[in-house]
Amino acid sequence: MPSTVIARPVRLGTRPSPMAMEQTGRFAALFRDRYPKTALDIVTITSEGDRHRGPLSQIGGKGAFTRSADARLLDGRIEAAIACAKDVPGPHDRAPGITVGAVLHREDARDVLVLPAGHPPATLADLPPGTRVGTSAPRRAALLRALHPELVPVPIRGNADTRLAGLDTGTLGVDVMIAALAGLRRLGLAGRVSQILDPAQWLPASGAGIVVIEHRADDPVTGHLLGPLSHGPTRMLLDAERAALATLRGGCLTAASVHAVHDPAAETVTVHAVVLDPAGGTPIRATASGPATEATLTGQHAGHELLDAGAASLLDNPS
Repeated sequence: MPSTVIARPVRLGTRPSPMAMEQTGRFAALFRDRYPKTALDIVTITSEGDRHRGPLSQIGGKGAFTRSADARLLDGRIEAAIACAKDVPGPHDRAPGITVGAVLHREDARDVLVLPAGHPPATLADLPPGTRVGTSAPRRAALLRALHPELVPVPIRGNADTRLAGLDTGTLGVDVMIAALAGLRRLGLAGRVSQILDPAQWLPASGAGIVVIEHRADDPVTGHLLGPLSHGPTRMLLDAERAALATLRGGCLTAASVHAVHDPAAETVTVHAVVLDPAGGTPIRATASGPATEATLTGQHAGHELLDAGAASLLDNPS
């Protein structure tokens, strides 16, 4: 396997949560396997989103999980930062001077229903009216209101492990919760899943199951190291999804889903994009397909189709 050596260590910033450390460990193994003579130092960074207990909208939305790492990237205290793609602001909201250097292989993008420990297995359809369903995502809350109006979405915060602990002890303030399957698997907690939600109806988050590693745009050395570690097909899907979201100018309060699918036989990418009504009304949908080599353009087409269909009326009124 080819190897590259640089004199300085590569400092990789990561949040200190168990989930973040698991994905950081997987990337570190890839890096050290390819570059055994290049030091990789892990730097833990507690984000504003980790410290804040209230709604993310109070501290600027998704950027709350990346601003601290962004500042360290831009002033040279770290060379790279790793994050879940769905926690990274869209390109239109991104700090200038930062670019994606590597994208890890996409994991399962689906959401799941999680019940308190010891609760008999159940689906969302089994839950009695008035059941409090915990979620921090406007997309999930809008889906609940549209598909299960008898249930009550309740905002929750915290890392997946602390949410689960609160659910089990009754201190989270909800009866059940929605979580990401990929995250539970990273924590070895897939056994807590009561129902895997059908992605044809329960639309995945944009960037779900994807881990990205970013670096300064003016640091070609780090970019050269990261490039070979990127999973090409996943990078294509991420580019398409983020292009659609950027076209919508979606933010932390946008109840939307963009999910791209690659057909390797036809070498095409299809982008399924939906803007949801936060009140639970009829969603606006669009689908665009194109060559895999033009994933970004295909994502932009999907976004423009949504806008042409009147999606701006829902984007202007987030819940």
